[in-house]
Amino acid sequence: MPRVAVTLPYFDFFPDLCDELAARYPGTRFPEGRRLLQGDALAEYLQGYDTAVIGVQRFTEDVLSRCPDLKVISLCSAGVDHIDPALLNRHGIRMWWTAGINKVSVSELAVSYMVLALRRVHQFSAVLRAGQWAGPMGFGGDLRGKTVGVHGVGHIGKAVIELLQPYGVHILACDRVDISAFAARFANVEVVGQDALWERSDVVSIHLSRNRSTLGLYDGAVLDRMKPGAVLINCARGGLVDEAALAERLESGHIAGAAFDVFAAEPANGNPLLDLPNFLGSPHIGATTRESWRAMLRSGMAGIERAYEPVPGAYPFD
Repeated sequence: MPRVAVTLPYFDFFPDLCDELAARYPGTRFPEGRRLLQGDALAEYLQGYDTAVIGVQRFTEDVLSRCPDLKVISLCSAGVDHIDPALLNRHGIRMWWTAGINKVSVSELAVSYMVLALRRVHQFSAVLRAGQWAGPMGFGGDLRGKTVGVHGVGHIGKAVIELLQPYGVHILACDRVDISAFAARFANVEVVGQDALWERSDVVSIHLSRNRSTLGLYDGAVLDRMKPGAVLINCARGGLVDEAALAERLESGHIAGAAFDVFAAEPANGNPLLDLPNFLGSPHIGATTRESWRAMLRSGMAGIERAYEPVPGAYPFD
C-alpha cells in the first residue's frame, strides 16, 4: 500500500476529495494550513513517504537526496516545467501528470482577456475607481472581425479556437506539429507559420509550453514584427515574453495592449508592467476555478497508481 503525502494545500477546499483519498490510502498526510512546502520544509515533510501528490513544488537534488523512500510524484498541475525528468530518473522516481486538464478554464480566461484588452476595460475601470468618468478617453475595439493568432494549438489552443467560433473572427493557427486535420473542421482557421502569425494578427494569444525552444521567444525583434496596434495575450507560461521589451512597446503604442496571467518571476508584485495603463495582469489564475481544481486534484489522485518513468528530451520536456 503506497504511503501518500499531499504537499499542496488545495485539497483543503474539497473535503470530499480529502476523505476519498484518505479512505483509499489510509494514513495519507495532508499539510497543515494553506502554505506551499518548498526546500527544507518539503524534504522534512516527506520523510518516510514513498508517494507525493504535488502542485508546483520544485524537487531539487538536495530535496530528493533527503527523501530516499520517495518513488512516485503525481502532479496535480497542468504543466511540468518545474520538474526535471533526468533528476527523477537518477533517483528512481516515476511521475504522472495530465496534459490539458485545465483547458476549459484557461481557454475561457484567454478569450475573455482578448475582449477586455481590446475594449480597454481595465483602463476605463481605473478611471471610474478614481472618481472620474470616461470622458474623452478614446475608444476600445470589437473582437468581431479581427484576425486572431493562436500560437500553440495543443489542448488549450484548440479549446480557444473552438470558443472563438461565435465571434466572427479569422484565426491564424500556428504549431510545430501538423494541425491541418483539426483546422479543417473550421471555415475560419488558417494554418500559418510564426512569421505570418506575428505580421497579420490583430490579437496574438500565446498557448505554448515552456521549454528551451520557447523561453524568451517573444523578444524585442519578434514584438517589432507584430502588427502595429496589436494586442498580446499570455495565459500560458511566464518567461516566453521579454517583459522589458514588451513594456517599451506598450509605452510607444506599437503594442496597443497586453493581458497576462503569467510572468517570468512570480509572485509578480512590483513588476513594472503592472504600472502601465494598457497592461492587464492577474496572479496566475488561469486554472483557479473550482471545476479545474477538482479535475486536477482527481488527476493527482489517479496518478498514484499510474505513474511512469519520465523521458528527458521527449514531450513535455523537450
